Amino acid sequence: MISVALCTYNGAKYLSEQLKSIADQTLPVDELVVCDDRSKDNTIEIIESFAKESAFPVHIHINETNLGSTKNFEKCLSLCTGDIIFLCDQDDQWRPDRVQKQADYLNAHADKDAVFCDAMKIGDDSKPVGSTIWEEIEFDLKKQNKWKAGKAHEILFTGFIVTGATLAIRKSCLKRLMPFPTNVPDLIHDAWMAMVLSLEGKIDFIPETLIYYRIHSSQQVGFGNKVDKVQLKDRLNRDRNKKLIPLKEKGEKLLGMYALLQALPFVPQEKLVKLDLAQEHFFKRAALPDNRLLRLPAVVGDVVKGHYSFSSKDWWLPAMGDLFE
Repeated sequence: MISVALCTYNGAKYLSEQLKSIADQTLPVDELVVCDDRSKDNTIEIIESFAKESAFPVHIHINETNLGSTKNFEKCLSLCTGDIIFLCDQDDQWRPDRVQKQADYLNAHADKDAVFCDAMKIGDDSKPVGSTIWEEIEFDLKKQNKWKAGKAHEILFTGFIVTGATLAIRKSCLKRLMPFPTNVPDLIHDAWMAMVLSLEGKIDFIPETLIYYRIHSSQQVGFGNKVDKVQLKDRLNRDRNKKLIPLKEKGEKLLGMYALLQALPFVPQEKLVKLDLAQEHFFKRAALPDNRLLRLPAVVGDVVKGHYSFSSKDWWLPAMGDLFE
């Protein structure tokens, strides 16, 4: 049995397109479970209208209070009854063979509990905007091979790869993943599920764009918001706290993640070593002295150990910045 877990919040603008793409799947789904987070537009009316014509049951749940994205998905996933659950955002579109491809994969790989895919970015007009999500986050062939070699967790320690909207997951594994933590900034439901499953070796990917991922200004979470790079002249003149505070915040996030994962009895502790080293690296960078000469031993030490790779694949850039800024 296949379930779709759809979370909504003021999603009326694009919702009909997403619902149609679910209905048009080559492998029909068995139920659609909707958890609405107190929408103020006509989201519910659109879903109710769809439900009247749907070939599969549509279960609509309206939260008593606004839960936020992570806890709303936790509730929605828990209400699904299917063996395989497809996570669904309100503003995307699915390729007609998405369910078929990901369900076939899980049915053929009993050792995996989840599988994700790439996504083509589209704009307000539903037309492609030039790249895929994997291209944007640089989940390239080198990283894909590293993932296949059993080091998926190391990739996720340095950045989030798995977009929830591309994820299909077995119902049976959710008891190990829930409740979703909310005490670590930016560690939302999809990042948490992917992290835990990667440490168990139970998540894989299909290198195809099986959904169309919409980029727009009102999306709750997602890609598309570019951060401007700091120019060289600004690096030399800016207040050091503007650099050091984000490094400390990054260290705190990694430390929080480390504590959560360390507490899970089924997670192999030896796989957390690099996460521990990463959080130490960021705290060390945040504590470098103002005197450039006094920074030299700590920076060179982390360069020799290869720890600047936690900061960037172009490790020499943050290393040089730590020496001269």
